Amino acid sequence: MVPAPISRAVMFCLMDVSASMTEEKKDLAKRFFTLLYLFLSRKYDRVSLVFIRHTDDAEEVDEDRFFHDTKSGGTVVLSALKLMQEVIDERYPASQWNIYGAQVSDGDAFGADPEKSRAFLADQLLPRTRYFAYIETPDDDRNSPLMHAYRRIEGGHFACASVKERSDVYPVLRTLFRKEASV
Repeated sequence: MVPAPISRAVMFCLMDVSASMTEEKKDLAKRFFTLLYLFLSRKYDRVSLVFIRHTDDAEEVDEDRFFHDTKSGGTVVLSALKLMQEVIDERYPASQWNIYGAQVSDGDAFGADPEKSRAFLADQLLPRTRYFAYIETPDDDRNSPLMHAYRRIEGGHFACASVKERSDVYPVLRTLFRKEASV
């Protein structure tokens, strides 16, 4: 048996597109996803992108619909995480792909969703991913219910941070990349 290096990666881009995610917040998300893609492209020969957007339900879409098509509804984060798992099961076996997840939201999740999302991410997705990053685009300095839940996730290949303006994106990514490089 000879180990075969995996020279390809899949990057899952998950974004809340509910009404509270303004165009400015989506712009921050696009900058984050673009820089993460550039980082992964330097590490791997091939990087596939999967775009999952969600309000109260999740759907896989192309890049144009992901960033530009409007949708309304509440926020159910768990639907996006479950769809990510389904796509991994169908198309991206861990034996053949390095799996990365990147999620952007304003954190406005209600009821039991933040805790269910935290448990699903920690128990189902993180064991299957090389790295997962959560970026929050908050309106103020308070931690959202989702950020509060996610901050309780332990593990070296998970990170979360807040980004409020364009100048925050690159420093946050440098911090996240430093953590990913040490994994």
